[in-house]
Amino acid sequence: MLNEEQKKELDGDIQKIVDERVQKQVEEELAKQIVKRFTPSEIIVTKDEADQPFESLGEQLVAVKNFAVTSGMKHDARLKAPTGLSEGQPSEGGFLVQTDFATTLLEKVYADSSVVSRVTRMPISANSNAIKIPAVSETSRADGSRFGGIRAYWLNEAGTKTASQPAFSQVALELKKLIGLCYATDELLQDAPALGSWIKMAFAKEFDFKITDAILNGDGAGKPLGIESAPCVISVAKETGQAADTVVFENIINMWARLYAPCRTNAVWLISQDVEPQLYSMALAVGTGGVPVYMPAGGISGAPYGSLMGRPVLPIEQCDNVGDVGDIVLADLSQYIMIDKGGIQGASSIHVNFTTDETAFRFVYRVDGQPWWKSALTPFNGGNTVSPFVNLAERA
Repeated sequence: MLNEEQKKELDGDIQKIVDERVQKQVEEELAKQIVKRFTPSEIIVTKDEADQPFESLGEQLVAVKNFAVTSGMKHDARLKAPTGLSEGQPSEGGFLVQTDFATTLLEKVYADSSVVSRVTRMPISANSNAIKIPAVSETSRADGSRFGGIRAYWLNEAGTKTASQPAFSQVALELKKLIGLCYATDELLQDAPALGSWIKMAFAKEFDFKITDAILNGDGAGKPLGIESAPCVISVAKETGQAADTVVFENIINMWARLYAPCRTNAVWLISQDVEPQLYSMALAVGTGGVPVYMPAGGISGAPYGSLMGRPVLPIEQCDNVGDVGDIVLADLSQYIMIDKGGIQGASSIHVNFTTDETAFRFVYRVDGQPWWKSALTPFNGGNTVSPFVNLAERA
């Protein structure tokens, strides 16, 4: 039997154990609440919470705006941690756009564009910002020049074999930064679905425009190298006596003849919209008359074919004015290589246009590109050079 003093000592030990367990439970529950409210990027959450925390892009952007306005006092646990040098001031810093939203925006650029969707796209690894791609150094199809020097030949019995070897070059690409900046009013922010749709539409169209312009006209300085500035592009001269600011059927024939034959199945005609009237009235001379070459057999009562030499005709804003170099371009866009890195990063700020009640949403996309070809190619039997990219010289 325990005496009174021993009972008191045992009761004290039991109470101490109970208190410690209660304290531990309280601390664990408190920790869970902290993690739930302020989840840093290092803490692993469930797959559903990590992958699909927001129903739409608009809902996420509204949450970002609310965080900025309240300085984090009403922090939304679904937000990923801010990145960059602005972590000390969340209202100035950026939150990563949810991965599936960023991917959707990027896919829309590549899927909906008549030009960007046709290039050869090559994503690069997370630890790289540039890539060097080996390419065959081939400028001629003559014997001894194909594939940079590979040669096969007929040989008599017991004849001596002569070795040959290819020559290679490199296509070097280094990521450039393309920025998309959108403003949303407080009124628009009140309607998350409308905001998401507007941001997607504006961002996708603007990025498509700038990437397409770079593919065609980029000078390679801080942006991709475009077709018009590439050393491999061939410029076809105008016809003798050809009127200024015109496109005639002879131009089309000569451009087609300079396109590298294996590229014909993938080629498209990129034209300024102002060139279309020239195409509608274009004719092939037959005796003392002529035959339309762009209109269907039904005449203007039917829809225009929208093709030349069996290849699509794509009117785009990025082509030059009619009569200038670049108003009509024949191109196999699969011979243009483009690299990009990962998805799209987004950031926001309420202070850029604070006085007009607008929040700025910025999207950053890193990309570069240039034609595969270093120069035009001389055919096997000589004659005019050929290329995947052909334009029409100025007709002033």
